[in-house]
Amino acid sequence: MAVSDSKNFELDVTEYIEEAYERCGLEVRTGYDLKTARRSLNLMLADWANRGLNQWTIEQTSITTAKGIGDYPAGTLTITVGASGSFSVAETITGGTSSATAKITNLPSSTSMAITIPSGTFTNGETLTGSTSGATTTLSAAVDLTPVQSTIDVLSAVVRRDGTDYGIQRISRDSYLNIPNKTQEARSSQFFVDRQITPVLKVWPIPENSTDVIIFDRLVRMDDSDTYTNTMDLPFRFYPCLAAGLAYYLSIKKAPDRVQLLKAVYEEEFDRAASEDRDRASAQIQPSLAYMRLN
Repeated sequence: MAVSDSKNFELDVTEYIEEAYERCGLEVRTGYDLKTARRSLNLMLADWANRGLNQWTIEQTSITTAKGIGDYPAGTLTITVGASGSFSVAETITGGTSSATAKITNLPSSTSMAITIPSGTFTNGETLTGSTSGATTTLSAAVDLTPVQSTIDVLSAVVRRDGTDYGIQRISRDSYLNIPNKTQEARSSQFFVDRQITPVLKVWPIPENSTDVIIFDRLVRMDDSDTYTNTMDLPFRFYPCLAAGLAYYLSIKKAPDRVQLLKAVYEEEFDRAASEDRDRASAQIQPSLAYMRLN
């Protein structure tokens, strides 16, 4: 007998739902059975974000700094405009209709501008005016905050200057609050992640030029199960875990007599998958020579 020579087994949302119902001793009968299962699946994905580091959800992002600006989106945030060439980096733009404001951090193309998190909500089609240049342009599309809001956390970051990467240290909210002079300009050496619905990366000292690049690894949300024909955003090692988890979530609503059994299976599957999904680099521990005690 010949082997299949294929390694592309993958389930779509409907197949996961069918598997989960079967583990509950049930079958999918109605459209609502599908709807409630898909809702449970998306809620479970949110719980996975709280359970720890999922390696496949790490994404590297880079942001070009702007002199004098210390707050940046924890992700990519650009707006599409009619033309951007007459604007200046670090100036404030204001919406003529909405009165929303944001600062320009980069001009990546002739029809787009990278900006800070807007204060207010820009309106598609309104006129944007630069505070320094006096230039005007038209907003061509609504500002999409989704790429930034998909950030769960920032793991590590560096500042790249002239081809050399310099590590920057993460600090707490309290440590950032206690920085005496938050407007000091130099090469950034610390960062604080303000984990709002739209997360903000606050760096200090604030950049002294508009050429440094902040490169950071961020944890991002998994893709939602929007349609029943979607496949899921996860490696094959987590297929059994996803099926077991969905069965447990459905049992709470549909098969309460199986809750304890399916919960135990789910936790076992998750622990096994999570222990495999880890960084295999060697850990080294050495004593610090910063402090020496002399008797």
